[in-house]
Amino acid sequence: MTSPSIVRVATDVGGTFTDLVYFRTDGVSGAQQVITAKADTTPPNFERGVLDVIAKAGVDIATVDFIAHGTTVVINALTERKGAKVALITSTGFRDSLEIARGNRPDFFNLGYRKPKPFVPRYLRREVPGRITYLAQEREALNLTGLPGILADFRAEGVEAIAICLLHGYASPDHEKRLIAAVLELWPEIPAVASHQITREWREYERTNTTVLSAYVQPIAERYLTGLKRGLELRGFRGQLYVMQSNCGVDSVEHTSAVPIAMVESGPASGFWGAAELGRLIGVPNVLALDIGGTTAKCSLIEDGQVKIMTDYWIERSQTSAGYPIMVPVVDLVEIGNGGGSIAWIDEFEKLHVGPQSAGASPGPAAYGRGGTRATTTDANVALGRINPDFFCGGSIVADLPAIDVALDEIAGPLGITRVQAARGIVRIANSNMVNALKLVSMNRGHDPRDFTLVAFGGGGPMHAVALAAELNMSRVIVPRAADVFSAWGMLMSELRRDYFATRLVTFTSEGAELINRLLTEIQATVTAQFADEQVEASRVRFQRFAKLRYENQEHHVEVVLPEGVLDASAIERVTAAFHAAYEREYTYRLDAAVEFVGTHLVARADVGKLEPVKLEGTGRAVDETRKGLRQVDYALEGTHPADIYDGDQLEPGMQFDGPAVIEMKGTTVLVHPGNRVLMDDYGNIHIQLTPGGASGDAV
Repeated sequence: MTSPSIVRVATDVGGTFTDLVYFRTDGVSGAQQVITAKADTTPPNFERGVLDVIAKAGVDIATVDFIAHGTTVVINALTERKGAKVALITSTGFRDSLEIARGNRPDFFNLGYRKPKPFVPRYLRREVPGRITYLAQEREALNLTGLPGILADFRAEGVEAIAICLLHGYASPDHEKRLIAAVLELWPEIPAVASHQITREWREYERTNTTVLSAYVQPIAERYLTGLKRGLELRGFRGQLYVMQSNCGVDSVEHTSAVPIAMVESGPASGFWGAAELGRLIGVPNVLALDIGGTTAKCSLIEDGQVKIMTDYWIERSQTSAGYPIMVPVVDLVEIGNGGGSIAWIDEFEKLHVGPQSAGASPGPAAYGRGGTRATTTDANVALGRINPDFFCGGSIVADLPAIDVALDEIAGPLGITRVQAARGIVRIANSNMVNALKLVSMNRGHDPRDFTLVAFGGGGPMHAVALAAELNMSRVIVPRAADVFSAWGMLMSELRRDYFATRLVTFTSEGAELINRLLTEIQATVTAQFADEQVEASRVRFQRFAKLRYENQEHHVEVVLPEGVLDASAIERVTAAFHAAYEREYTYRLDAAVEFVGTHLVARADVGKLEPVKLEGTGRAVDETRKGLRQVDYALEGTHPADIYDGDQLEPGMQFDGPAVIEMKGTTVLVHPGNRVLMDDYGNIHIQLTPGGASGDAV
């Protein structure tokens, strides 16, 4: 009896395109068939774009066993203010904590500064008596006699979702559990969420705001996920549907619908997890990952194969706004508004800028020929000969060269420069912005970029990667196979993952070890029971534990890995030493002071059919057979060079060649600078070795 083939599909909804990766693994030979596709993202009905890209790829959805899905529906609802009308119930005396927020004022010298407007107006923030202390002890009993009146007011005001966050609910969720149960008993159809369902970390404002934002997006996220699931099932899908989370794992539709704020950065997370898995596959544990799409550029640092997860995440934070905190596990990343569709513009001082405004998918860059009139990074790359106008978007579009010329003239004229100089300036400024983002995630956190390999993906990453790596004195760039849909590929490498946080203040000594061990055991038992309720066997669940440590009386902590088993005096000593080293790397010094345990971070993982890539087999063709021709390419400060043009879809393992060159693929273009050496590995990834002194002009 032959083993059946296993079919996996991942879809990723981006700001401009919706990507798909299809893997079919033969049950006998293990050979893998790969299909990739792109379709336009279709706001506000994002599920239509997903169904469109599945149809475009020719995938028979009835044969698919596993679908992983990443989406921007949550972050879009937040930034565009298209969520539900939310009300908040909190402890007596604390309804204004959401508006008081924090005292930080990023625009420090602006005496007219106003804090960001809360997502819940004051008249929809109500209080109930009852008090839990930070030691999880009940100081005042919960009094719900006024709850029916509160809910009656909410009904009259047209409230669509309720957030519940009580003081010290992280220490003991007992009051919150009773309150949400009472709310749902009195108003069963209302979407409601309590803070303990999202996080058990302290900091009242951050926890309250996170709960509010989760309630704000819950109705729209639930409608979206339900609609997507229904649309797939109507087309014959009978497999498992998982949703990508911001913590680099996937989770069930049901669990995600209950706490949708956990997928606020689901798309970027999958790409960075894919970069970590790629590094593991090819033996490159230290990676600086760069994802350049149509709208934004995102980067993250991966050390020893580990993607850093944090809960200090903010949206809309800028030099003039404090933004809004979201206390959920999110991959540690830096994001800027610089992508292929980023618009070039001139300010009142005749200074050229690129981004953060984007042309999006419609009308898109001028090259699309859809009515776009403003020059973008993509238009500049076409004008410089880096992108083939006859193979634009994989040949699906003929680049509108006259429209590009007109758009560039709008930049060149006011600056008194030529069209080519304008294009060079746009590319160099875009690269400079991206270099600064890479520095923020590496050098600003105590890491030397030279110790890392740049893994570049997304539609625009391979175009700019070498220039960025050269500016940072990095020696190697890797462009993954199917780089343009790599975030979707990363989803297929993910596992079912949930992160659990708990705050408990204890001096980190052998005397405090008993309390810490008890906390870890308690959380692990809760997690195991939760997975068991969802028919996930305990044998499939793996745990990784972290301690959040700080010097006593300091404000912020550093996260350190905890060893398996019971913490004893020896383990405490080893973890303390690791904390001192981690703290010194982060802040450049260490103290001779007592160390305090602030809380724990427990990661639970379960395998749900993770993809295992196989090595590719070559046909024996020579590298010259993949060469399509020769083209003059402008490398900015390195000048214009005749570059060999290669068909990237025909390159095979073991092939090597030198730059200057351009590798053209259906969804992206790889720019190889003069002096670079290219090598194809066994999995179809492109390795670019930089020569010191080469490719140094673009990222100034």
